[in-house]
Amino acid sequence: MITKEAVPAAPAPAPAAPEPPRPAKRRRAWDEAPRWQIYLPLGIYLVFTLIPFYWILLFALRPAGSTSLVPWPMTFEHFEKVWTDRSFGTFFANSVLVGVATLVMTTLVALAGGYALARFDFRIKQGFMLALLCSQFVPGALLLVPLFEIFAELQMINSLGSVIIAETVFQLPLSMILISNFIKNVPYSLEEAAWVDGCNRMRAFLVVVLPLLRPGLIAVGSFAFVHSWNHFLFALMFLNNQEKQTIPVGLNTLMSADSVDLGALAAGGIIAAVPVVIVFAFIQKWLITGFSAGAVKG
Repeated sequence: MITKEAVPAAPAPAPAAPEPPRPAKRRRAWDEAPRWQIYLPLGIYLVFTLIPFYWILLFALRPAGSTSLVPWPMTFEHFEKVWTDRSFGTFFANSVLVGVATLVMTTLVALAGGYALARFDFRIKQGFMLALLCSQFVPGALLLVPLFEIFAELQMINSLGSVIIAETVFQLPLSMILISNFIKNVPYSLEEAAWVDGCNRMRAFLVVVLPLLRPGLIAVGSFAFVHSWNHFLFALMFLNNQEKQTIPVGLNTLMSADSVDLGALAAGGIIAAVPVVIVFAFIQKWLITGFSAGAVKG
């Protein structure tokens, strides 16, 4: 009689190894804080920040002589007054010219100097960097007399070129330091690879390095533009003709020893602030990236 061989039973699966216990997630101090402890200080700060802006809008938009806390009925007579009667259209154009020219000159010169500081070694490099840092402690008021003497010899008094040159010189030290630190963060091997491919140093810089410097250039350029837009001393000292004055000096003409036209002054302040706010609204992403990268030690 033929019998079937017994089929051996399959071995039982080995029990799965127990998973190691996961480490408890470390809770940070601000994760444990109640929401009101975060939002309450931020709300107070926001209120103190926005109240001055609302006060300016209130004086600029409500009729002259009104004491209402709400700008209603709304009027634009103060804007028309400062733009036409007080020549703010001319002041605005002069400020744009000074700001854009200062932006371009500061960026170009700081780009060349920052590249030299980042990529070349020379004997006086450390001393030059120390001089750049020490120059930031010198207030602009101390430069007025020597700059006035220089521009007087060059016959540049009452010329927008004198203000542009003064603003550029005043902005160069910080701009060179920022761009130098930003260039140090670009790997040197990228330029070497471009040299191997046949590029000279200038072409390698323009093709490889310069596109990576866009956040830093925007940060430096915007800082130079805003400073030259708001700076008062250089324009006051070097410009005597009303047709050559800028917005900060124009705002000063709205105040006299006897009276102050608050409505016109508020309207002029809004005209001066709106372009800067619009520019920062568009470049804030690159601005934060540029300043954070430029502040990192290479």
